[in-house]
Amino acid sequence: MRVLCAFPEAMPSSNSRPPACLAPGALYLALLLHLSLSSQAGDRRPLPVERAPGLKEKTLILLDVSTKNPVRTVNENFLSLQLDPSIIHDGWLDFLSSKRLVTLARGLSPAFLRFGGKRTDFLQFQNLRNPAKSRGGPGPDYYLKNYEDDIVRSDVALDKQKGCKIAQHPDVMLELQREKAAQMHLVLLKEQFSNTYSNLILTEPNNYRTMHGRAVNGSQLGKDYIQLKSLLQPIRIYSRASLYGPNIGRPRKNVIALLDGFMKVAGSTVDAVTWQHCYIDGQVVKVMDFLKTRLLDTLSDQIRKIQKVVNTYTPGKKIWLEGVVTTSAGGTNNLSDSYAAGFLWLNTLGMLANQGIDVVIRHSFFDHGYNHLVDQNFNPLPDYWLSLLYKRLIGPKVLAVHVAGLQRKPRPGRVIRDKLRIYAHCTNHHNHNYVRGSITLFIINLHRSRKKIKLAGTLRDKLVHQYLLQPYGQEGLKSKSVQLNGQPLVMVDDGTLPELKPRPLRAGRTLVIPPVTMGFYVVKNVNALACRYR
Repeated sequence: MRVLCAFPEAMPSSNSRPPACLAPGALYLALLLHLSLSSQAGDRRPLPVERAPGLKEKTLILLDVSTKNPVRTVNENFLSLQLDPSIIHDGWLDFLSSKRLVTLARGLSPAFLRFGGKRTDFLQFQNLRNPAKSRGGPGPDYYLKNYEDDIVRSDVALDKQKGCKIAQHPDVMLELQREKAAQMHLVLLKEQFSNTYSNLILTEPNNYRTMHGRAVNGSQLGKDYIQLKSLLQPIRIYSRASLYGPNIGRPRKNVIALLDGFMKVAGSTVDAVTWQHCYIDGQVVKVMDFLKTRLLDTLSDQIRKIQKVVNTYTPGKKIWLEGVVTTSAGGTNNLSDSYAAGFLWLNTLGMLANQGIDVVIRHSFFDHGYNHLVDQNFNPLPDYWLSLLYKRLIGPKVLAVHVAGLQRKPRPGRVIRDKLRIYAHCTNHHNHNYVRGSITLFIINLHRSRKKIKLAGTLRDKLVHQYLLQPYGQEGLKSKSVQLNGQPLVMVDDGTLPELKPRPLRAGRTLVIPPVTMGFYVVKNVNALACRYR
């Protein structure tokens, strides 16, 4: 790999002396500029420094990727989804069959779907198709049938009045659904729950003491999992069912102790070890918090703690991040569902795959707080479009990235935290727009200035397709709408997903990454050995 880092250099003007005879004052000022920037390397906002006349700043980053062997291979369903049981409580369960919602979900396939969350411990399961009938009253099936009949009658009425199909009026359809949901709300509560609960925290094992007034240690939880496995095995349809756990919270001291006890007893019983991660817990959140590299790096330390315990008892056991949110308590309105939150989400995907986590489950796909991908109007939010691009372009094989000119020189007592983050994967082999052997980079630029990247080595002089994702509208980083290569992303009128069109860049062109943005870059026809075969 070649290393190149060009520092500010003197550029002669028409009325200047030759470079070798540059005035001593200009040389001194150039040196002062370099020292000032170096001394402020840890600051987010560089001090304003005057530049000498005729000086042009030129910073170049060289990027190469190891293409012979992948450093990691994650699950084909790496990016997966979660539905929170609150959709039952809130009367939205019946609308999961909505054509629009199904289309949005299909765009993120293949994926695992986890049904769980804060109300899981309060769901009651009965071995009756319609338990309400046994009590003499109408049950959810009755109300669902009436709901379907109402929609059909409404369709006919609209057709007669306006001579058009309901598919052309998604807003009217959604309004009918919401009206019916409001009518069904109390009924569903009565039929599905024996009691009501409010403002419940996530039911992780280490929170049982808070939730139920009792504690469950790791060893006992492990024994419970073994017992559950023994109960499932004699049942034909569950004999080969996978078992995942213990779904712990943030790996602090008491949680690590719980995981250690669990792995010692039941490490070989589970098919994958699971935990949950929340970036910001109970704090006042500002938009700039989502750009802090210190916050982005908290996940890496948690991964290492989990891996250390797991590898002590079951080396090589798969680990899943079974629930990730930006902020606790359902997220923060106008922030957790904004473009700014995408920096955390995309960095999470890159960091997890790079450190060998097999699956990450996004909490939640629909209708839970403000951390969801799709809002209650069935509109995709910025993180949805980010996830859709990831699914379309990123394959499971992770490649090593080599850069020059990115990191500053280490200083004693200072941790280098990169504001320019680059990840590389083999391009998704299901994407027929690209031949096998292509590589996809995804880049996060948290700097307030643009960055220039020159592809080197095996990537040199290759054609590149750019998918640059930026906020759309006047709200900037708080926007809930995004644009791809300058074009706003919205669903098509017929309820289908839009075509994700790349911007072709000519071979050998330097990549210019705008400030505070993120994007995907497919390097075509690299013929990478690691990417030519599954």
